[in-house]
Amino acid sequence: MNPEKIGNFIKELRKKNNLTQQDLADKYNVTYQAVSKWENAKNLPDISLIRQMSKDFNVSIDDILDGEVSNDKKSKTLLIVFVSLIIIVLILLLLIKHLESNNNFEFKTISTNCEKFKVSGSIAYDKEKSSIYISNINYCGGDDNTTYKAIECNLYEKDNNTNTKISSCSTSDNTTLEEYLKDVKLNIDNYTQACKKYSNDSLYLEINATDNSDKITTYKIPLNLNNNCPN
Repeated sequence: MNPEKIGNFIKELRKKNNLTQQDLADKYNVTYQAVSKWENAKNLPDISLIRQMSKDFNVSIDDILDGEVSNDKKSKTLLIVFVSLIIIVLILLLLIKHLESNNNFEFKTISTNCEKFKVSGSIAYDKEKSSIYISNINYCGGDDNTTYKAIECNLYEKDNNTNTKISSCSTSDNTTLEEYLKDVKLNIDNYTQACKKYSNDSLYLEINATDNSDKITTYKIPLNLNNNCPN
């Protein structure tokens, strides 16, 4: 047991934990002169204090008495750090692979040739999921200035003779068709879990507008799809 090594070890523990000699003295209810004597190898802490230091600073009693961290503990620490780094690298590689697999989307743009409506949007799909986003529906017919008490906009998918409603947006406020459509956006995430091969005539919009006399005006808007990526 080397008092000088023990003193230097206690000093390093104190500095590593940003403590002054007075801080350490207060912590263990001794004078700062006692701490100075420990660090200058003129005296040693009581064994009960050494035991408490080992708990407080996460070192073994043997490390304090030897005046250094044992090689076994150093090796264990290095091994933990090494294994942790390997785990972090593996997690990053898996994350990168996951992100790359999720970025293999194909895109189709959505538009319409209907003279009374201009529609823009897109479909993004891969082997696992599909998302549909219609960002703009503008009425440009110019001959429908009616104030409607209710308007409903539905997006349908047509498969042979089956029509499936996949999204809907409605309002009960008195408004014109043009004003209503300014705020309509349709966003459908994870619509299908299979790789969907959308055809050019598989989607259409249907707008039902009810006036104050309960007369319903229906607009059916076929949507065109192409393979170009949207800007």
